[in-house]
Amino acid sequence: MTTRSLTTLFTGGAFFEGPRWHDGTWWVSDFYRRTISRIGADGAEQVVAEVAGQPSGLGWLPDGTLIAVSMTDHRLLRVSDGRTTELADLSEHCGGHLNDLVVDEAGRVYVGDFGFDLMGGGAARTASLKRVDPNGTVTVVAEGLQFPNGMVITPDGGTLLVDETLGNRVTAFDLAPDGSLTDRRVFAQLGPEVTGTTTEEVLGQLVVAPDGCTLDAEGHLWIADAVGGRAARLAPGGEVVDEVRAPEGLGVFACALGGDDGRTLLLCSAPDFYAHNRAPVREAVLLTTTVDVPHAGRP
Repeated sequence: MTTRSLTTLFTGGAFFEGPRWHDGTWWVSDFYRRTISRIGADGAEQVVAEVAGQPSGLGWLPDGTLIAVSMTDHRLLRVSDGRTTELADLSEHCGGHLNDLVVDEAGRVYVGDFGFDLMGGGAARTASLKRVDPNGTVTVVAEGLQFPNGMVITPDGGTLLVDETLGNRVTAFDLAPDGSLTDRRVFAQLGPEVTGTTTEEVLGQLVVAPDGCTLDAEGHLWIADAVGGRAARLAPGGEVVDEVRAPEGLGVFACALGGDDGRTLLLCSAPDFYAHNRAPVREAVLLTTTVDVPHAGRP
């Protein structure tokens, strides 16, 4: 595996998630500063909006409208000129915080939730994957996922990949023209089947915890390994063919490919993911490195 140098793009965050390359710049959410920001190549930050309910996944509708997750109140928001309006309330379909998303070419949003109270130590339960149509209609399209998290859609629009952070696995679905999901299967098996009901039991069985993710032009998936302090490049089936490790003392919780040529890999790093540790301090950083194979697909 290639040894790469890391460059610090931005410091002083609380906990970054949802990184995207869009319109020639980076976009990120910060859970505990409750901000959505653009980050320039020079590291300059422009706060685009504030989300009191804690922002996470980001995406854009075909008309250019920014869509953002509001985690704690289980809503999808439209963001325009610094203001937010509700696209959909998914509370009845959530067992925990609403989380990451991906938007397809038709403007349908696929979004998952924690499934249980992770930060409060609640009993581990599976979660569903929801589709939100442009008119705000909510449909549950898959169930029984173990913490559905980062998602990508292949360039042909025909496959949706979903990280199951607490399942040692990345799952694939065929994505039909009508937005339905079929032929559920394993894209990458990263460890044994996870069992147990307590947070401690589940976390103790994780070999690789795929969090945020980004697809490249060879059909490989870069995942943030939330328990491994790295971003790992997965071949279909789950072989780790490359990795980028965070500096000592930092984990990696999301990643994205971008830059003008699609070969810049952005890492969202922090010492850990626990809310009580992250919210009071500003220790999260954005790191970049260069990889060989450029971005593909959505987001």
